[in-house]
Amino acid sequence: MATPHQGQAQSPVPQLYLVTPVIEDPAAFARQLEDALGAVEIAAVLLRLKSADERTLINRVKELAPLVQRSGAALVLDGYPEIVARAGADGAHLAGLEAFSAAFDSLKSERIVGCGGLHTKHDAMVAAERGADYLMFGEPERDGRSPPLDAVIERVEWWAEVFEIPCVDFAGSSDDLKPLAAAGADFIALGDWIWQDSRGARAALSDMVRQLRGAGAAE
Repeated sequence: MATPHQGQAQSPVPQLYLVTPVIEDPAAFARQLEDALGAVEIAAVLLRLKSADERTLINRVKELAPLVQRSGAALVLDGYPEIVARAGADGAHLAGLEAFSAAFDSLKSERIVGCGGLHTKHDAMVAAERGADYLMFGEPERDGRSPPLDAVIERVEWWAEVFEIPCVDFAGSSDDLKPLAAAGADFIALGDWIWQDSRGARAALSDMVRQLRGAGAAE
């Protein structure tokens, strides 16, 4: 089991973890990503890639990695732990204990290893005990279904109260931001709704930060 602690002081401002759309053409996405990274401080970018042969996947990552890393953010791949080092990424996010355990030894010494797809508290504690750098709660399943916000908040509150390993909490919409921040999220993951905002991702992110600050959740 992961080691609990008592009375951990939570940051009032979760850091931001940007989740990309599924990328097939990195050149077409680069400008949009650059605009988003220039809007607010982003701690990490989770790069989702459309399935392809290994060389194509590596080339896609190499096209976007410098842009992300120059901004000060970490580039984390959604899966594909076998190409992390060769593509110049900073780590991988693995869904489920099986995938996480299989990839852990090859990545942990030099790369970020995150774990999501954790459906029970027991699974979360096992992943933490095995050395995950962070856990993600609330992300959509592969079929697009998302857990209820109330269930995610309950899981975040439990984790933030007693465990030291950071949790990343997936916001399914702008309405989720304040409740997740109040629950004690260390990071908030921002998905497709950021990219689909009619104003553009840059404006959406700037407005989101203003809202959080207006609620007293930021400095």
